[in-house]
Amino acid sequence: MTKLVVSVLISRNNKNKMQKEEAFVELIKQNEGLIFKITTMYTDHYDDQQDLYQDIVYQLWKSFDSFRSESKISTWMYRIALNTALTRIRKKKRFGNSVSIDQVILKQTENYNQEFEERLKLVYAHVRKLNVVEKGLIFLLLEGKKYEEIAEITGLSPTNVGTKISRIKQKLKQQIVKK
Repeated sequence: MTKLVVSVLISRNNKNKMQKEEAFVELIKQNEGLIFKITTMYTDHYDDQQDLYQDIVYQLWKSFDSFRSESKISTWMYRIALNTALTRIRKKKRFGNSVSIDQVILKQTENYNQEFEERLKLVYAHVRKLNVVEKGLIFLLLEGKKYEEIAEITGLSPTNVGTKISRIKQKLKQQIVKK
């Protein structure tokens, strides 16, 4: 177990509210990339992305005391983040669709690479066209998760995960080659 996980478990069970909050904030800081990637994958507008980020952090806080250490803390976070994103999508569908105006703009860094940014935008554009389950599976794969961990997060069997991912890869490959 990492120091963070031990700290989280100790702080979570400790009655000191301040230590619990500090451990949670540290957990969020160390995993904000995970949350950012999910919000980017499941939203089209910057404002929606910010709202989803807040919803995910709120749901993580609400569930913080219920983490049982039966899985990695990152697996627990992925599951809550993905479920929060999917719940938000279902609610949004009930109230109608909006038209996307914003595009995800990658922050320029010292290592800015125009060609890489264009390829990344193309991949994201095609991934956004996938259904919600396919998006989640491909996201977890791109995060370097093994089929077993993806299965644990999604509730699918590892064999089913492998089959679905293979089909998604083929689908994306066909779509990208067409352009």
